[in-house]
Amino acid sequence: MKETLRLQTILPLLVPRRSSETTVVGGFTIPKDSKIFINVWAIHRNPNVWENPLKFDPDRFLDKSYDFKGNDSNYLPFGSGRRICVGMAMGERVVLYNLATFLHSFDWKIPQGETVEVEEKFGIVLELKNPLVATPVLRLSDPNLYL
Repeated sequence: MKETLRLQTILPLLVPRRSSETTVVGGFTIPKDSKIFINVWAIHRNPNVWENPLKFDPDRFLDKSYDFKGNDSNYLPFGSGRRICVGMAMGERVVLYNLATFLHSFDWKIPQGETVEVEEKFGIVLELKNPLVATPVLRLSDPNLYL
């Protein structure tokens, strides 16, 4: 789930921030009251931080303790600070529950001759350039188990 949130960030740009005073970040002067947009999409694909940043590799999270709370500036799927996503706890639980349920209950088939492409269409929210079409096939023997 963490790797999915790294590669498929819901909002590529976090909610805008406003600087309360003039400051210097990375050699750049940011004047007081400037609107600041944090590009999480680029942070999560930074090759200086992530090895093979475009490769889907869930194992990268086994050794490191990245959390969702915004304490690590290299991993911000829900933002950070006072404007962190209020649905973070629910989002984490719902994504894990739904993913586990779908994988346990169904086999997934894609149409013959089709391939799964994960190229994004950039916008306010990220979505797939070509929608994913997958058909769930019942996996459990007793249909009552799906109720």
